[in-house]
Amino acid sequence: MTTLTKVGTAVALVVGGLVAAPAAQAAPVTSGQLSPGLVSSMRAAFGLTEQQALVRIAREAEATRVAPSARTAAGGAFGGSWFDQDRGVLVVGVTDGKAAERVRATGAEPRLVSRTAAELDRVKDRVDALSEAGGVPSAVTSWHPDPRSGAVVVNLRAGEQTREVADFLDRAKQFGPIEVNTEGVTAPVPFAAGTVGGDPYYTGNVRCSIGFSVHGGYVTAGHCGGTGAQVYGWDRSWQGTFAGSSFPGNDHAWVRTGGGWWNVPVVLGWGTVSDALVRGSWEAPVGTSVCRSGSTTRWHCGVIQSRNETIHYAQGDVHQMAGTSVCAEGGDSGGSFITGDQAQGVTSGGYGNCSSGGRTWFQPINEILSVYGLRLLTA
Repeated sequence: MTTLTKVGTAVALVVGGLVAAPAAQAAPVTSGQLSPGLVSSMRAAFGLTEQQALVRIAREAEATRVAPSARTAAGGAFGGSWFDQDRGVLVVGVTDGKAAERVRATGAEPRLVSRTAAELDRVKDRVDALSEAGGVPSAVTSWHPDPRSGAVVVNLRAGEQTREVADFLDRAKQFGPIEVNTEGVTAPVPFAAGTVGGDPYYTGNVRCSIGFSVHGGYVTAGHCGGTGAQVYGWDRSWQGTFAGSSFPGNDHAWVRTGGGWWNVPVVLGWGTVSDALVRGSWEAPVGTSVCRSGSTTRWHCGVIQSRNETIHYAQGDVHQMAGTSVCAEGGDSGGSFITGDQAQGVTSGGYGNCSSGGRTWFQPINEILSVYGLRLLTA
C-alpha cells in the first residue's frame, strides 16, 4: 500500500538554511562547471552562500531532467509538478496510489492532489473562452492552473470587487474550482519602449531586446513587430526582418538576420555576471529559479511562479505564459529568460519595475521553436 502526503504537509531536517535532500540527491557541481557569474547572481538574488547556491543549481537541474519522465510515469493521474525550494525536490501531483509508485521510481516525490492537470486545464480553457467572448473585467489581470491548490487562480487588482467582477467570478466558478489572489496584483503591460540608447534592437520607434539565437536569426516578443517589419541593431544598421510574429493570442516572433550580423548561443550578463552560455531548452518546473536579461534593466533573477497562465492585456489575451517574480521595464520585451544554461522563454510583459519590484511573464521557448520550425543555437 502506498502512503501519500497531502499538499501542504511535510517533515524535513533544516541544515544551514536549506532543507535536507531526499535519499536520491543530484550530483554535486562546482563553480568551474557553470557559466561564470551564475553562482554570484544566485547568491545575490536569493541570499545564499556559495555552497547553498551550488546545491540549489544542482537540484534544480536534476528536477528539470526528471520532470518529463515523472509526468509520463504519472499518466492520466498526473496532477502537475513543482519544485520544492525548501527541500530541493521535484514534487509531482498524482490522484491515485499506483501512479505514485511509478512517479517515485523516477526520483520525484509523489503528492496526493484532488484534481488532475487535465481537469484544471479544462477549467482554465473555459475561462479563456469566457474572455474571448468579452466576459472578463479589466480588473482581472491573469489566470492559471495551480496544481498545489488544485484550483485555477484568478489574479485580481485589490479594491476592485465590483458587481461586474463578482458576476465574472460566479460564472467562472461554475466551470470548476477558482481561487482569487489580490496580493501585489497590478495591470500588466507589454514591455516595449520608445527609442532610447543602449544595446537593443529597433523596429520603427519601438525598442525591444533579443531573446535567444536560433539557426538563421533569433526569437523575441511578438508585440515588438509584425511579420515583415524591418529590424535595426544597436548601431542602427539593418539587422534583419520579422519572419514570423503573433500577438495577441501569443507573444512570440522570430527575426531572420542579415546585413553581416551573426548569432551566438549566449545571453548577456551586462557586467553583473559573465555572459551565460545556452546549452539547451529543458523546461524548468514551477518553483525553480530563473534569470532575465534585457536591454533596459539588464540582468535580474527570481522564481518561476506559474505556467499555462493566460494574461489579460488591454490588447487581448495571451495564452500559455509562464509567470515569474522577476522585475522588468519597458524595452526589456523579447529578452531572455534562462535557468542555469537552459533557455526558458522570451519576456512579454508584467507590472512594477526594478526599483520597487514586480512580476513578469515569458513566452516559453519550446513553443516558439515548434511553431516556427526553428532550432535553438547551443554552445
